[in-house]
Amino acid sequence: MSDESRSTPAQTSVAAVIPAAGRGVRLGPGAPKALRALSGTPMLIHAVRALAASRHVALVVVVAPPDGAAEVKSLLDAHALPGGTPVGSWGRTDLLVVPGGESRQESVRLGLEALPPQYGIVLVHDAARPLVPVDTVDAVVEAVRDGAPAVVPALPLADTVKEVAPAAEAGEPEPVVATPERSRLRAVQTPQGFDRATLVRAHESVTENVTDDASMVEQLGLPVVAVPGHEEAFKVTRPLDLVLAEAVLARRRLNDGF
Repeated sequence: MSDESRSTPAQTSVAAVIPAAGRGVRLGPGAPKALRALSGTPMLIHAVRALAASRHVALVVVVAPPDGAAEVKSLLDAHALPGGTPVGSWGRTDLLVVPGGESRQESVRLGLEALPPQYGIVLVHDAARPLVPVDTVDAVVEAVRDGAPAVVPALPLADTVKEVAPAAEAGEPEPVVATPERSRLRAVQTPQGFDRATLVRAHESVTENVTDDASMVEQLGLPVVAVPGHEEAFKVTRPLDLVLAEAVLARRRLNDGF
């Protein structure tokens, strides 16, 4: 048996795929969501920096809009970290930009296909979660290294959740049909982490009822585990989220002394 065939997640390198090809219509017209500015810097740059800050992540693959790969490469070049080289590396983390597809699932698959063979652990991260702390990234990677085929960071819910029957027309009252037990529910974040072979298999065989990459692994009948998420890993979807994200960055600057 070859050394490669005996490799385990604990022995392989870690890559992150950031699908950034969406338009982000809920933030209104204009640039794609990932390119919207947050404290003067595109959200995508914040997200790449967050993953590159992890000691585990050796490669970040940014999946750009189908016709926007050159723009994204230029953007990464313009915001390269000190000590990094233009679009090839930010410090110890290599960067790669590939064009995406028409759906998030297709974009993730194209990012997976671009990975060199030595990367046996893959993180999939939303560009619209620009403020995920490095400790959360590390916790996900470590859980995959410990043998979990799929890992999600997740938070307990603060609100009671109701299951409703859809209204006949939009805006009409919706009948409540159940109240799930809140203690068993979690709000799932990213990055989600995977054994690469498991994620590739999921993208090859699952095409329906896809809410996130972990749900695809669930449909294979494989276990998915949750690790503690973080309140700052929220998704920037609506204009109010931008206000909150600016406040988080302002607090970080104050605490870090710059």
